[in-house]
Amino acid sequence: MTSCHIAEEPIKKVAIFGGTHGNELTGVFLVKHWLENGAEIQRTGLEVKPFIANPRAVKKCARYIDCDLNRIFDLENLGPGLAQQSHDIINVLLTPLKQREQNIRFLHNKKDVFDFFQTSLAPLPCYIYLIEHPSLKYATTRSIAKYPVGIEVGPQPQGVLRADILDQMRKMIKHALDFIHHFNEGKEFPPCAIEVYKIIEKVDYPRDENGEIAAVIHPNLQDQDWKPLHPGDPMFLTLDGKTMSLGGDCTVYPVFVNEAAYYEKKEAFAKTTKLTLNAKSIRCSVH
Repeated sequence: MTSCHIAEEPIKKVAIFGGTHGNELTGVFLVKHWLENGAEIQRTGLEVKPFIANPRAVKKCARYIDCDLNRIFDLENLGPGLAQQSHDIINVLLTPLKQREQNIRFLHNKKDVFDFFQTSLAPLPCYIYLIEHPSLKYATTRSIAKYPVGIEVGPQPQGVLRADILDQMRKMIKHALDFIHHFNEGKEFPPCAIEVYKIIEKVDYPRDENGEIAAVIHPNLQDQDWKPLHPGDPMFLTLDGKTMSLGGDCTVYPVFVNEAAYYEKKEAFAKTTKLTLNAKSIRCSVH
């Protein structure tokens, strides 16, 4: 019996952005290196270009200056007029979306991409965060891709360079470019089953009548991203020792727990549910 597969056109252009958030230094450090010596990111048949995405924020080592660059990539904001409103916008992406779609799209069958990464990066974990929710979508840089895939490396302290995180991100970029190169060369990626964590809702910190944070992440939950949180398990702890626990009757999997950058977004963590998805095989249609 012949298995079904999806055929896609080859990918010819790849942009590597560092500094979308100016205080996340790993990408900045690597992009600056590749701007000086980009031999390791070149692949036959690919045009690969590194960019510093947010130079003013990078200079100040700040997440952003005027607006969060990684939250404004949607059809409403994309357009040449936005360049006059904020210096933080990546100029190469300001042309109309339809004109650039073919240059920034990724593969239809993104689950195959993650299967490749999970195999390549082992024994390091590669968790999959599925953002398919009608009201919880992120207008990130990857949002403008036709078939978006995002890979996050961390957690990492803001404004700090760590050798282990640098090594992980460097390997991730290598494997991403290898995947595209193998795909363009005609390699067929087999069917796979992928475990994913689908977002359910965002959870804010408990707050007082003035809107101030009234409780912190409970020690039992701290650093427990991707781990099961059962009904009755502690979530928050007040200064007077009161514990606030998970209600309901469903086990969830918290992610982005106590993330520093999300305090301003009123997000203590996000609840997810664990699912298994299946993907068909994929190969390049032109070889």
